[in-house]
Amino acid sequence: MVTDKPHVLVVDDDDRLRTLLVKYLGENGFMVTGAPGAADARAKLVGIEFDAIILDLMMPGESGLDFAQDLRRHNTVPILMLTAMDEPEDRINGLERGADDYLAKPFEPRELVLRLNNILRRVAKTETEVPEQVNLGDAVFDTGRGELEKAGKRIRLTDIEVALLRVLARRPGDIINRDDLIELTGASGGGRAVDVQVTRLRRKIEADPKLPRYLQTVRGRGYVLKPD
Repeated sequence: MVTDKPHVLVVDDDDRLRTLLVKYLGENGFMVTGAPGAADARAKLVGIEFDAIILDLMMPGESGLDFAQDLRRHNTVPILMLTAMDEPEDRINGLERGADDYLAKPFEPRELVLRLNNILRRVAKTETEVPEQVNLGDAVFDTGRGELEKAGKRIRLTDIEVALLRVLARRPGDIINRDDLIELTGASGGGRAVDVQVTRLRRKIEADPKLPRYLQTVRGRGYVLKPD
């Protein structure tokens, strides 16, 4: 059956919670597939193109963090991570591994739906409004594929780094404040999480990360990308 409903993969080893999420999301405008762990999720991803993944962090065997990190090597599907761990460092760790957003357990199902819809809207917006290629000295960012090459060598990016570059590339020369970057990229963890990602991006882009030429800070206002 052909449908325009977003297709979501729910990966959680808690059978009760997974069943409840599949049912609730199905009643709120989504097609939903469940998987009890990373291995089953990986098998489903081979044959199905999902619009988003809801991923539990703590699972037996391969954790959600490890699964997200591995997935990011070849897939940019948005990931909403669920976890009982809600310290800032835990959120930052999840984002660094490739999560787009982070929701602590226990949570309100309505908030899950809102966050999921926000992620899908951000993805649709950034996919239609960014230039195809951004030149940053000897680094070149392909916005469509989310790939960065520097001096002819492929540089691995996390999904949040791809999202940040796409947002900044859509408005070259414009100063974008941290709150907007959080909203547009789904970078949970507050302004510090954005700062961490920008610092990591500079190490991959800039000749001298301490004196950035392309990804600059405007004190008290935010960040600006100045491509060639």
